[in-house]
Amino acid sequence: MPKTRRLIAHAVYRFDVGGMENGVVNLINRLPEALADHAVIAFTQVNPEFARRIRRQDVAFIELHKPPGQSARIFPRLWSQLRALRPDIFHTRNVGTLEGQLVAAFAGVPHRVHGEHGWDVNDLSGSNRRLLMLRRLMRPFVHHQIALSEPTHCYLRERVGVPDARITNICNGVDIASFCPAPDRDGLRTQMIGRDWPADAFVVGAVGRFAAVKNLPMLIDAFAMVRARNPAFAVCARLALIGDGPQKSAVDEALARHALTPVTWQPGERSDVANCLKILDILCLPSLAEGISNAVLEAMASGLPVVATRVGGNAELVDDGGSGFLVPSGEAAAMADRIEQYFGNKSLLKGHSSAARQRAVMQFSLPSMVERYHQVYARLLSQGH
Repeated sequence: MPKTRRLIAHAVYRFDVGGMENGVVNLINRLPEALADHAVIAFTQVNPEFARRIRRQDVAFIELHKPPGQSARIFPRLWSQLRALRPDIFHTRNVGTLEGQLVAAFAGVPHRVHGEHGWDVNDLSGSNRRLLMLRRLMRPFVHHQIALSEPTHCYLRERVGVPDARITNICNGVDIASFCPAPDRDGLRTQMIGRDWPADAFVVGAVGRFAAVKNLPMLIDAFAMVRARNPAFAVCARLALIGDGPQKSAVDEALARHALTPVTWQPGERSDVANCLKILDILCLPSLAEGISNAVLEAMASGLPVVATRVGGNAELVDDGGSGFLVPSGEAAAMADRIEQYFGNKSLLKGHSSAARQRAVMQFSLPSMVERYHQVYARLLSQGH
């Protein structure tokens, strides 16, 4: 008996806490239910707390428990799952799941999509030759590719050899209703921090997974530089590092080295990121590489100026000098200068705050992102690949 409902299987390396996984949640929650049902296949494991953010009750979560090493060890399990699910679309994300496209082809999945959301520390801007070769080898098995930024689009076209007609640029979107400026930031700070901060505290923050590519020690170094040369900053500035991940020990060591642990709030992994952003004055993103950063979009929607490194898609999000600042990657001194500039110029801080919110509302709304994915999926389903 033929199927009466379409099924989209979304493959991720791990369904954990991060911008890419956040995008999957938003997409599943907001795509028209008439389009398709959904399944999430995690090559490793699913974070239950994050999975609970998916509001639809009919979504299947499948864990393949990939051990360290080659993905080929899970290919038989992936093939069996795809044969049982019989999805109409198989959508992999980032290079860690790309080999699944070969399995999907042999399992008979009719429409196959791959999205490049960002770069790993071992593949800055697609510099890893082995991963470039993998992308080229898998190219024939992918019917359509999603690029989250213009640099990624150029990389797929020029280095991987994907025809333009098979690439769609879809920037991440942000929920501007949930991520918005706080009506009572001081009260929220008191409620969330649970300890005394100066009434005029100037809070510099970073939000996201503690991964090497995020280069959080650069922000810590920059914060320490401003404290060392600006007595007023040393008195009232605070650092908020919200998240967790494999680089937690490196972050702790950098804080201890600069004696910043007492003035740093580290709440760990949070499900209330919207509230966490509301207590900041600025967001800093010292990444070595980026696709389109959810943290930047969410900060902008929350009315926060952003100081980010000029890598990947950051220049597409941050209006340099208008809603935030871009600094060279790896240059802590440049980031320190911009942090100090905001601290010393409240008029600039307020103006960039307003501009950031307006830019997020006008250019990066979540409905626009969902509609673009809807168009790609509907076109594949109606016209073939």
